[in-house]
Amino acid sequence: MIKTALISVSDKEDIVDFAKELSKLNIRILSSGGTADLLRKNKIPVTLISDYIKTREMLDGRVKTMHPKIQAGILAVRENKKHMLELKKSDILPIDMVVVNFYPFENLIGKNTDIKTAVESIDIGGPSMARAAAKNFNDVIVVVDPKDYEPVMESLKNKKTDLKLKEKLALKAFGHTARYDAIINSYLREKFNADEFPEILNLTFSKKQDLRYGENPHQKAAFYLDPIIYEHGLGTMKQLHGKELSFNNILDIDNAFELVKSFRQPAATVVKHTNPSGCAIADKIEDAFKKAYEADTISAFGGVVALNRNCNKEIAEFLKNIFVEIVVCPKFEKGALEILKQKKNLRLLETGGIKVSEKGYYSSKVVGGLLAQSRNKPVLNKKNIKIVTKRKPTEEELRQMMFAFNVTYHTKSNAIIFAKGNVTVGIGAGQMSRVDSVKIAAQKADSRAKGAVMSSDAFFPFRDGIDEAAKAGITAIIHPGGSIRDDEVIKAANEHNMAMVFTGIRLFWH
Repeated sequence: MIKTALISVSDKEDIVDFAKELSKLNIRILSSGGTADLLRKNKIPVTLISDYIKTREMLDGRVKTMHPKIQAGILAVRENKKHMLELKKSDILPIDMVVVNFYPFENLIGKNTDIKTAVESIDIGGPSMARAAAKNFNDVIVVVDPKDYEPVMESLKNKKTDLKLKEKLALKAFGHTARYDAIINSYLREKFNADEFPEILNLTFSKKQDLRYGENPHQKAAFYLDPIIYEHGLGTMKQLHGKELSFNNILDIDNAFELVKSFRQPAATVVKHTNPSGCAIADKIEDAFKKAYEADTISAFGGVVALNRNCNKEIAEFLKNIFVEIVVCPKFEKGALEILKQKKNLRLLETGGIKVSEKGYYSSKVVGGLLAQSRNKPVLNKKNIKIVTKRKPTEEELRQMMFAFNVTYHTKSNAIIFAKGNVTVGIGAGQMSRVDSVKIAAQKADSRAKGAVMSSDAFFPFRDGIDEAAKAGITAIIHPGGSIRDDEVIKAANEHNMAMVFTGIRLFWH
């Protein structure tokens, strides 16, 4: 039986209604601070924790609930006679329910709050009570989420608070405290300029949504969010229309939007299986989109369209007549959304903006562990490239090299990009040999390769890739360099009167 409940919540959603129902069941309520004031204003009988423990709040509110009468009341095992005798001797009430959630630390630091204010907002008593109640889940109901008020109340009214419900609530409580501590740890690590890759890496995520399925229909999947979102993208997206998303959809959306985010000019891409089939920049977003789509219309079938500007009516009218799975952009302009909603299954996603950040990690789960790496993107400009051939690249070739380099960064290895006129005209990716990627890019480009530049995510180990590029009509090449056969590769470029530059920057993605 529930005789005493302790309520101390920061998120006061629905707490008044829940407390009223507890009171109707003759459950005594202990509370403190703002929660007690709110309940009293609503004429709910409350015993102040400070009156119960006969100790006032201390240290400007830093100490409220850390007291043996609170912790012992929560932790006492009801079937343990010694425990219960100790409570009785010390005039301590068994606390049968703990309703608690914590100061919203992540909301504060998301607003660039100064460190002193943020540290003062670290909740101590709340997590301590939640952990104690979760540890003693056989005897104590712990509620850390307002969504659980209804099922808990239903069980109390039916007098059937079964063990399964208590276990579920305890798991949620431990998850709640672990997440809270992980956020604090991450915040202080950044503020203290601590090691980017500490001995213990605490990461935490909250579920945004279940997905249709995983990489394959037999697999289940869900999408989880970082606690603090520093930039626009998947974390800020809102789905306005269309079918539910799958695991593969999420991967494609991320790759597509991150690619267009990397350009200041209006940019568009179509992505298929995490690689772009086409990408372009232009003075107008509608021109960039059309060029990106027309770069490879066959591969674009059923792809993901990403824009770094708002989707307008002109783009919507074009999309109306082709088959793509998803359109993601900062915002859909008036009229564009209505046009695209006519396609029942087309998924339409808004990110709300185009803000870029390099905070956090790129990570990959492997069996038995996790790989984590920094997100810092290399900066390339005319000053940090090395011209290694007899012929220097023209200004136009240099511009196209910079464009192609950017696309290469978002293409899976072995990545080869042919570009001309700020458009990808041929892309070879995901091959086991670099020369095969060159051949595929040439095949995709066909006659459009003549006069184009070529970008590679890593060095050319042999001259064969250069020879194949020359056959296609490539005039200039940008790649990291660093092969033991660089001389052979440079010689091939000179023989074909190509311009070649080394960046010293490898762009591998797996």
